Amino acid sequence: MFGYYGFYGLYYDATYLLVILGAVICLIASARVNSVMNKYKQVQNSTGMTGAQAAQRILQNEGIGNVRIECLQDSGGDHYDPRTQTVRLSYEVYNGTSVTAVAVAAHECGHAIQHAHSYAPLTIRSSLVPAVNLASTLSWPIILLGILLSWNQILIQIGIWAFALAVLFQLVTLPVEFNASSRALAKIGQYGLMSERETQGGRKVLTAAAFTYVAAAAASILQLLRLLLLFNRRKD
Repeated sequence: MFGYYGFYGLYYDATYLLVILGAVICLIASARVNSVMNKYKQVQNSTGMTGAQAAQRILQNEGIGNVRIECLQDSGGDHYDPRTQTVRLSYEVYNGTSVTAVAVAAHECGHAIQHAHSYAPLTIRSSLVPAVNLASTLSWPIILLGILLSWNQILIQIGIWAFALAVLFQLVTLPVEFNASSRALAKIGQYGLMSERETQGGRKVLTAAAFTYVAAAAASILQLLRLLLLFNRRKD
């Protein structure tokens, strides 16, 4: 009897290790991207071009005239909004002349180019957004409700499937982000936005940023695996 419960306790401890491993991966990725971005924020690009000017140059040369460039008033949140066709840049990226600023601005324009060319993974990701927002909000409450209601397996399964949808969204996001970075680096070189050496720095910035998406996806997969292990163990 002691051996059974000892093994049972170790089993649950092992599932918690999956969560801890996911958290460690995310912390490493976050530390890495902050370190690289801060390093290249100190390196000014030789053209003196701001992130906003770089974005405008890329969009204009690509013949994309229906995309606006807006400045956010905070230090984060750079993104492309396909619904309003708007590139939104943080204040320091919009006005900054660093390698980081130009690289980040070019990356967001990469998304605009994807949209203009109907890039399939971006289209799929955009179509998933409403369902994923709902699933992300409800997955854990549904799982917890199932546990409270005497381990109601139907509710728990619904919650896990909702969480799995959010994981799927993160997986679809990976090719979107990597492709946007690839397009960004190509356009930086094509339109002479930075020197070759500076572009290498921009590559490091975008690679570090991309790793955060990989880390987040890995952490979510580990969390999903933990839920599946716990759920299947409970059914036995």
